[in-house]
Amino acid sequence: MNLDELRQGIDSIDAQLVELLKQRAALVHQVGETKRSAGAPTFVPERESALIEKLLRLNEGVLPEKSLLSIWRQIVSCSFHLEGNMRIGYLGPEGTWSHQAALSRFGDSVELVPYSSFAHIFAAVERNEVNYGVIPLENSTHGNVVQAMDFFAHTHLRICAQVHQSVQNCLMANIPAAEIRTIYSHPQVLGQCSSWLHQNYPQADQIPTASSTAAARMAVEHADEGAAALGSPLAAKLHGLNILAEQVQDVATNTTRFVVIGAQSTRPSGQDRTTICFTVPHKPGGLVDVLEHFRTHGINIFCLDSRPTRDTAWEYLFYIDVDGHETEEPLRSCLAELKAECPVFKVLGSYPEK
Repeated sequence: MNLDELRQGIDSIDAQLVELLKQRAALVHQVGETKRSAGAPTFVPERESALIEKLLRLNEGVLPEKSLLSIWRQIVSCSFHLEGNMRIGYLGPEGTWSHQAALSRFGDSVELVPYSSFAHIFAAVERNEVNYGVIPLENSTHGNVVQAMDFFAHTHLRICAQVHQSVQNCLMANIPAAEIRTIYSHPQVLGQCSSWLHQNYPQADQIPTASSTAAARMAVEHADEGAAALGSPLAAKLHGLNILAEQVQDVATNTTRFVVIGAQSTRPSGQDRTTICFTVPHKPGGLVDVLEHFRTHGINIFCLDSRPTRDTAWEYLFYIDVDGHETEEPLRSCLAELKAECPVFKVLGSYPEK
């Protein structure tokens, strides 16, 4: 076949793709009406997890996995829009890593709503001002986002999905690198880049901001005072800043795990993670006794952290991620035992691992 014939073949397939997408859209519209009648949620993470596995299986490695999933994400995002406009809250403004995580999970066809704090995101979801919120929970380099963790113990909202967002920070400014005297960014980003900052700008003041995008704005407003910022390339683009150095995070594989919060519970997907929080009895070995339940039931623990309860001095609330879904064995029996033993016990959500 010559080039013209090949192009004609591609044009024919493109026409078929559009026709199939139109047919899919008609079915999605009917699904949306059925869900609304039944009061069912638009976002069903366990079904999305199954679809991903099916797509990868059908692909048989022909298309690059990342490209295939990116195409699929936008198709599903369009479905969300067709089923009924979905609103997603995130820690704004535009250009933050939370913004990019929301885009990664929900695509471009939903309405993304920026909020200035985690408290505002939780409150917006609780008031049904938005359908879901996207919250950073932990970073592979700098650990848990403690500012966010405290809200989970005092809300009826649940974790219903997660997003792993690769975080590639850059240094941005509208001044020469040699003139930088102050570097702004979110505390998590400053922590993720601490070694790089020590090696390259040991004399620069590090100023924490509410978000990395807010830091970019400060770099613009205070450029004549030697200001720069750390954040995403998107933040640099949105604020007209020059990128002076790329991938300045201390670890190349730097990744932040975001969770999606909402009012719904997610059904088992076959490969799930469950997040719980609890306090332990005040006795020697209290925490060890609680953790022993997981060993007895053969349940893998992914991570364990603690935060002050804020109700009683020197009392701690433990957060733990484990393998399995709260409604399936062996985790169901294990959680029942913990509920009977722990003074405070709460399942924050079970959700697909992928």
